Amino acid sequence: MSQRILIVGGTSGIGAAITRELAGNSNDIHVLSRNEPNEKTEGVTYHTGDVLDDSLELDMDELDGLVYCPGSINLKPFKQLKSDDFSDDFAINVTGAVRILQKMEKPLKQSSNGSVVLFSTVAVGQGMPYHTSTAAAKGAVEGMARSLASEWAPKVRVNVIAPSITDTPMASQILKNEERRDMSAKRHPMKRVGNPEDIASMAVFLLSENAAWVTGQVLGVDGGMSALRGL
Repeated sequence: MSQRILIVGGTSGIGAAITRELAGNSNDIHVLSRNEPNEKTEGVTYHTGDVLDDSLELDMDELDGLVYCPGSINLKPFKQLKSDDFSDDFAINVTGAVRILQKMEKPLKQSSNGSVVLFSTVAVGQGMPYHTSTAAAKGAVEGMARSLASEWAPKVRVNVIAPSITDTPMASQILKNEERRDMSAKRHPMKRVGNPEDIASMAVFLLSENAAWVTGQVLGVDGGMSALRGL
């Protein structure tokens, strides 16, 4: 069954992987990003705009799925964090999601299978050093998602994916050389870092009718990091 899906931040990393996986099969895929993509996926409609811009307009009368991908990795010792760090992380992770969800509430509720996918991080549940600002913002995403899942049930499902470190442009500084990549891989029970397709597969499932009884969940796609003790 074809779906109309809006992917915010679908031009790189995990968002681009979700776009590629959903494109085709008669799906009507729309991507919203602040900048034009370097490469476009065939059959996808691209929109340029910023979710934090009050003038943003998207003309959609019905929407089956919404994926909000923008995020941040702001790793600093707590004493070095400024108020602006917390404000900026909250804006991109939470305020941006709130604004697009409010704009798309009516179109989502017109669907017979409305589904929202948001993103958190394994660091919210694990407690990791230097993640204070990012984890605070993503913790807010998790709380918002559970509340919204309750408020919008049974018309629209709302779920969260909480990845561990994934090989994307956002994580390039963490994985900038083979030594760092190897260290990150060894911290995971599966002994590798994630790739965008690992996360995209879960997002595609949550958008589909196969996940019709799944809502209000925070799902770890993290190489076992959140649940298992590695050897």
